[in-house]
Amino acid sequence: MKLIPTLFAAAVLSVSTFPVLAKVAIGEAAPAFSVSDSNGKPRSLAEFKGKTVVLEWTNAECPFVKKHYGSGNMQAQQKEATAAGVVWLSINSGAPGKQGAVSGADADSIVKAGNAGPTAYLLDPEGTVGKTYGAKTTPHMYVIDGQGVLRYMGGIDSIQSDDTADIPKATQYVKQALAELASGKPVSVPVSQPYGCSVKYGS
Repeated sequence: MKLIPTLFAAAVLSVSTFPVLAKVAIGEAAPAFSVSDSNGKPRSLAEFKGKTVVLEWTNAECPFVKKHYGSGNMQAQQKEATAAGVVWLSINSGAPGKQGAVSGADADSIVKAGNAGPTAYLLDPEGTVGKTYGAKTTPHMYVIDGQGVLRYMGGIDSIQSDDTADIPKATQYVKQALAELASGKPVSVPVSQPYGCSVKYGS
């Protein structure tokens, strides 16, 4: 297993470099938000009332994001979830000029090139949504149930590495949470440690 490498230390989660982030809690209402998608269309959490929603913080230049997209793991989970009626929102909270920040056209190109399957790709250049949810890394995952209650937050899986060989060995936390919610069961692992590159907020 290749653990988070020194090479990426400057890009990886570092509490000392983060702006002040809000705290969200499992079992409480997920914070409302409204932000534009890659096509300039306003999207809000309220738009998806009654549906399970996955929030995925992303940055295509991050090696940990590349792990899950390069292997096809993220796309497979997106497509399986959306086929079951789940809403999957990829969110980029990178500030303009920061590494990984994208325009709407860039975002659409990334989705197309990667054969990704989110419901929408949301642009959060001011970091408002990211800071509200306390998103620290890319990826950082959240699952909200049909009643608008936060049921999972943390990493996409259980092995904190950038090595694609670890994916089959890892517990896929988001996939597991979605399956449990669909079966009417409580989420067995509601919180895990997120891992990846730091979200590139402006301040």
